[in-house]
Amino acid sequence: MSSNKPTILLVEDEEAIRRFLRISLEAEGIKVVEARDGALALASAQRFRPDLYILDLGLPDLEGLELIGALRAWTRNPIIVLTARAQEALKVKALDAGADDYLTKPFGIHELKARVRVALRHLVTLEDPDARPVFSMGSVRVDLADRRILRGEDEIHLTPTEFRLLTILARHPGKVITHGALLSEVWGKAYEHDTHYLRVYIKQLRAKLEDNPAEPRQLITEAGVGYRLLIDP
Repeated sequence: MSSNKPTILLVEDEEAIRRFLRISLEAEGIKVVEARDGALALASAQRFRPDLYILDLGLPDLEGLELIGALRAWTRNPIIVLTARAQEALKVKALDAGADDYLTKPFGIHELKARVRVALRHLVTLEDPDARPVFSMGSVRVDLADRRILRGEDEIHLTPTEFRLLTILARHPGKVITHGALLSEVWGKAYEHDTHYLRVYIKQLRAKLEDNPAEPRQLITEAGVGYRLLIDP
């Protein structure tokens, strides 16, 4: 992301929603480029090279999943999906297609702004080739390069599987990673439907890393979809 204010491409066919979101985001110092359909979105993406994409799945000329696939062919920048459809299966498809996050309409503008801030922080991490994989989550400090995890002066020991799972989540801070994607990467494609493995290991990670495992604040469950790791700014 450049030193200038970030640019968001907003893809939404309803003019009233586009106007409301543009005004709200511009108030945060963000440049907003609007597109009312998939064709205009692809043209605008090539022209403006936005830092972040916010797109509705219900477009008049192109399925939102197709648009995500087309964007992912040449950009890694974050994509936040807006949809009026609450089916978990569609959310999973959007995330597996390459979206980083989603919000179901109706949503609160403050929540959207928070998701945008997280996505832009993730973008800075992606663009910094010298960034050391060190981060904090509550009272825990994680150094993925040295494979060290500390709470104060006390070292926390993870099993190889726990560490692998944490590493995958940490590569995409704030992003929802689906059950299938996590299972496939950690255990292999043959296990991508065995969600009980995930429940066991997520519980173990929370017990070791969360300040209060009963009320997790870093390792968040997205019901029926997957998990996301929230790290401190």
